Amino acid sequence: MKSLKNKTVLITGASSGIGEAFARQFSQMGLDLILTARSGDKLARIADELRKEHSVNVKVITADLSVPSAPAELAREIWENNLHVDILVNNAGFGKWAHFLDEDPQTYSQMMQLNMDAMVQLSHLFLPYMLQNKDGGIINIGSTGSFQPTPYIAVYCATKAFVLSFSEALFGEYTDKGITITAVCPGNTETAFSEIAHAQTQGAASATPLQVAREGIAAFLKKKNYVVTGGFGNYIQSLSSRFLPRRTIINIVANMFRNKVKSHSLIS
Repeated sequence: MKSLKNKTVLITGASSGIGEAFARQFSQMGLDLILTARSGDKLARIADELRKEHSVNVKVITADLSVPSAPAELAREIWENNLHVDILVNNAGFGKWAHFLDEDPQTYSQMMQLNMDAMVQLSHLFLPYMLQNKDGGIINIGSTGSFQPTPYIAVYCATKAFVLSFSEALFGEYTDKGITITAVCPGNTETAFSEIAHAQTQGAASATPLQVAREGIAAFLKKKNYVVTGGFGNYIQSLSSRFLPRRTIINIVANMFRNKVKSHSLIS
């Protein structure tokens, strides 16, 4: 970016975890914020803290981006308040660790809507302003699961593969127009994700949300197309699919997760 002065960041899923960490990091850097999530009370508390600590403007908009019409409604409210978005952080998302048949189709539809469609809609809505100024960009939160098929986390990791592919494609389209699109791909992180996903991550190495946000912002400012956060082990994991046959990767990952997921389905 040319400069961070007088810039405004829109962060989705900003009420906790990685989204909250991005909000705290950007506010510390002096950027104004637009924060959105379903949890209005949590957003209001975070906004009050950031205004007092860093003297930045913070707009809170409660929204459920798993609803197909929500991205357009969010954009409309932003524009009606005479606000603009210089940097978009598409962080909102969720996953499930489960045998594929143990989750209902509605859960998967909501996951795909939130993890993919909302990201695409918001990017399409706010990119024109960035192009007009030939400045700004988008940070999309992927995963180390973006790099290979992951049995027992099939739909979630497929959505994150979409995030990485989509982000890098847009990077190729717009980097020469002054816009940076960076996919930030964390591994296991100390957030509520594991609880919501029923993920068995006990004993696994993990990063803090602050570490993910710091490394993600640094990569974005260096105009990188993607970054794997959380240490060298995560980076090596992301490279494995380049050097091993895909069938081998599938078998390795399936063996890793098979005993971490308890089946409730009638089909084994």
